[in-house]
Amino acid sequence: MRLTIKTDSSRLVFFLFLLVIVGCSSGNETPNDTDILDEVLENEEEEEEEEEETPAYADIDFSNWKVTLPIDANNNGSPDEYQPDELMNFGYQTLEPVQPFMYDDTIDSSLVFYTYPDVSTTNSSYSRTELRELINPDNARENWTLLEGGEMIGRLKVSEVSQNNQSSDDYHKVIVMQIHGIISEEDMDIHGFSSNNGPPLIKIYWKDGYVWSHKKSLIDEDTDGDDLLETSNNTWYDIKVNLGYVGFDAFDFRISATDARIEIQLNNETPYVYQDISLDKWPYENYFKAGNYLTSTDENAFSYVKYYNLTITH
Repeated sequence: MRLTIKTDSSRLVFFLFLLVIVGCSSGNETPNDTDILDEVLENEEEEEEEEEETPAYADIDFSNWKVTLPIDANNNGSPDEYQPDELMNFGYQTLEPVQPFMYDDTIDSSLVFYTYPDVSTTNSSYSRTELRELINPDNARENWTLLEGGEMIGRLKVSEVSQNNQSSDDYHKVIVMQIHGIISEEDMDIHGFSSNNGPPLIKIYWKDGYVWSHKKSLIDEDTDGDDLLETSNNTWYDIKVNLGYVGFDAFDFRISATDARIEIQLNNETPYVYQDISLDKWPYENYFKAGNYLTSTDENAFSYVKYYNLTITH
């Protein structure tokens, strides 16, 4: 008969049961009686030690994420990047250049993203330790449209950020999530653009403990055709919405994108919905981003963002 021990109370009953058996057989006790009890106790102690020593990691599947770092260790003139196949199955733990910037905190089962002003991407002045979605890990030009839609859900927190002594803000601002636009391969071929970079459709900011959403909208809603692919601030501007205060505490966030409609939600608050002509005319394909994008070039600026889980679906 097999005995399954599930709780501390059931273990105690089991031990008492063994003690009764040993006591009843004391008249003809053999060494095997006490040996069995000692072995059971020893096995229980070993199992408890193994449970305590097993580290718990953030729930993030890197199958469709690459990471961009704020350094150029390979001296190619661009921020270093590591692809999904290098990050998957805890591969990031073995990459020495990655570890200072993206590493595990097993105390609270989080993945820490650390960054500071250093090397930036071509289209930005700011550095980042940030994940970029690749729906096809072999082709970064394959992305998704609003008609196809997608959803990103994460639990995260800004755990530490430098003070801002150059403005009225208390701390430097950090972008923790994005839907970023990208010019499709078809439009690249038609127009012969030198860059496929599009504007960020959604940027989720942490500003002095408040979570803000910035969403791109047309300055002139009559803009149409190829003029929609003009990425400058003369065509698109940000609508800014304060979603609420989180401070340095963990919070849940969701971004859901569908045809001409975007829904964002902080914790269990009522979702905020964007549904307008600018979304209906949005000419770009898209990809999700998540991590730590520090919007400062100030000397000694820094930020730490922790992710506990992160999922994307399409």
